[in-house]
Amino acid sequence: MTYPIAIEALIPHRDRMKLIDEIADITEDQAITRTIVTDRLPLYGDDHVDALIIIEIIAQTAAVQVSWKKGTPGKSSGGGLLAGIKNADFFVERIPRHTILTTTVKPLYSADNYTVLEGTVQAGGATVGRVQIQVIRFEND
Repeated sequence: MTYPIAIEALIPHRDRMKLIDEIADITEDQAITRTIVTDRLPLYGDDHVDALIIIEIIAQTAAVQVSWKKGTPGKSSGGGLLAGIKNADFFVERIPRHTILTTTVKPLYSADNYTVLEGTVQAGGATVGRVQIQVIRFEND
């Protein structure tokens, strides 16, 4: 099932930098997205994408969850920045073309405009990467 909100309403990324193909589910506690590995993705070459792409897919899925939670579809929430990577585990070096990546992101904790989220990326039921990211959010007046 695809979630009925347009991804572009929740993240600023467009063209080749928009890595999420669909939103599978969103709740107050998590977001689940899907990405299909194709030659349009950054870090693509020789019929695969480098596993480092997992970091940005998790960051974009986090943006989907945070924006949706703040009730901002169609509005600007002020955005945010990936401020750091607390931990990253990659279980593959490369991900083949046509692989469907399912990403689940859950917030771990927040303080003021700082949030730590953990994302897990799976392909065919196997975990290919897990990353904890630090995000700083900017609020509009």
